[in-house]
Amino acid sequence: MKRIKDFAYPYILWLVIFIVVPLFMVLYYAFTKNGSFTFANFAQIFQGTTLKSIVVSFKIAFITTIITLLIAYPFAYFMTKLNMNYRTLAMMLIMVPMWMNFLLRSYAWVTILSQNGVLDNLLSWFGIEYKSFLYTESAVVLGMTYNYLPFMILPIYTALEKIDYSLIEAAYDLGADRKKTFTKVIFPLSMPGVISGITMVFVPVISTFEVSELLGGGMVNMVGNVIERSFSKTGNWGYGSALATFLMIVIFISILFDKESVETGGKHE
Repeated sequence: MKRIKDFAYPYILWLVIFIVVPLFMVLYYAFTKNGSFTFANFAQIFQGTTLKSIVVSFKIAFITTIITLLIAYPFAYFMTKLNMNYRTLAMMLIMVPMWMNFLLRSYAWVTILSQNGVLDNLLSWFGIEYKSFLYTESAVVLGMTYNYLPFMILPIYTALEKIDYSLIEAAYDLGADRKKTFTKVIFPLSMPGVISGITMVFVPVISTFEVSELLGGGMVNMVGNVIERSFSKTGNWGYGSALATFLMIVIFISILFDKESVETGGKHE
């Protein structure tokens, strides 16, 4: 037992250096200014353009989450109906794009959506005039949906796959049609997966800055972009740390909600 504990020491050291220490540094800069304790950095969050960036971030995150859910649920449900060979193929189609670098996947959409890009050339063959919507919120939502769709599909698929089919058969035996069986049995039992998927999409979309930087072209400002500029360009670490802390609180609340929802779903099962 003592030897096993010895093997854990490098991991603990790594955890302290690269997670605990940076976290405390962020908290320190968030609550201090010129070495003195203050809430001024947090007060700055809800003023001017930052508040607008927060609203835009939540708006894009909400729209992206809804779109991914509407696409992912039918897809995950369809996957559970496939035999194992086709199910494995469908899983591979979901996972293969994730093997490519996140930035490369996002940058590919710049090439596709830009004027004289892939989509423009394709539509021109059919005599259709293309008006690029690159560097708009719609382009950012498209990029977010593409990148985070697998994170919605996988937990929903896992939840649907675990449903005891005898419960569905019992619903049919008791006279329920397909619609009622889905609304009263299948969907409620899959809620832990739905909640997990929503959390896994909504939370990172709020904090991501690469997609909005590439597909927004500086025209779409999200919280992640403001934090990135605060650290790398303006040097206002206190303000950036306060925003990062604000996002951590949002993430923490989301995780608590996710945990409570999953436990409720497990008790329901």
